[in-house]
Amino acid sequence: MKRASISKAGAAHLLLVDDNQNGLLARKSLLEEQDFVITTATNGEDAFEALSKGKFDLVITDFEPLTCRAARRTRTPLLSIDNQHMMTNAEVKTPREFRKDAAAAKLVTRMMTPGAAEYVVTSFFEAEIKKKNTTIVPPILRRKIVEASAANEGHILVYVTSPSPVLAEVLRNVRGEFRAYGFGRAGREGNVEFKKPSLDGFAEDLLRSRAVIANAGFSLLTESLYLRKPFLAIPVKHQFEQMFNAYWLAKAGYGTYWEDLNKERVESFLYNLPEYDERLSSYPRDGNQRLFATLDRIVPKLLGSQRRTRGQG
Repeated sequence: MKRASISKAGAAHLLLVDDNQNGLLARKSLLEEQDFVITTATNGEDAFEALSKGKFDLVITDFEPLTCRAARRTRTPLLSIDNQHMMTNAEVKTPREFRKDAAAAKLVTRMMTPGAAEYVVTSFFEAEIKKKNTTIVPPILRRKIVEASAANEGHILVYVTSPSPVLAEVLRNVRGEFRAYGFGRAGREGNVEFKKPSLDGFAEDLLRSRAVIANAGFSLLTESLYLRKPFLAIPVKHQFEQMFNAYWLAKAGYGTYWEDLNKERVESFLYNLPEYDERLSSYPRDGNQRLFATLDRIVPKLLGSQRRTRGQG
């Protein structure tokens, strides 16, 4: 594949900003594969300081407003790579009962990184683009996920961001084998094996799972779909982004969602697993190749614009 930069000695210098350490490392790894020189920052203040000390050819940010202002002040092109702009830059629907929350979320999204030169929007579903300078690509994946060999050992992976005694009781009354994280305890209780936090253990249980039950955070949901694991989402209350993800998960037919779970709803999800499997059989499996192709197209254009601006300065 054609790469956007020239040899390392003359490679473009990029500032990469992401407040999520895992996301930062994943994006840094992807960009370094294209021979860019990368400086990283985890917040807007650090990004502003870096921009004030040196010249960068391009700033790449994930939904961070101070970085956007700093890039404008230093006349450095800004590339926004995030999933939130799916709500504002594409034609998407939301349930009628959540339209007030959707309006507020869209307002916040528009305020975060206004005026970026390009928006690369990551999404697990397709939609019509309505804003110029926008490209939709599949979600960014860790190399560990792209290169993994998934299997189905029959258990259901369960993950919650805060302990849920009610869900724990529900699982104990559903026929099946569950491996559960985030419940604040460890040990086997009937058909549920509660586990302590472990990045490696969690990743292994995900790869070997039959399906996933979890909150509707973008990263776990999209990694699960890439591995073709049907997903039962429990969106965190009052977080519209999670409701948005859950709604489009169900609309795509890759799983379903409920704001509260009971025995019947979990059993219904398990009963419909073959249907979700069929829909997931056509889920894109090209890793990060569409992102690479998009960067190959966009970055040279932005670098050329920056160099022309400097030449006129």
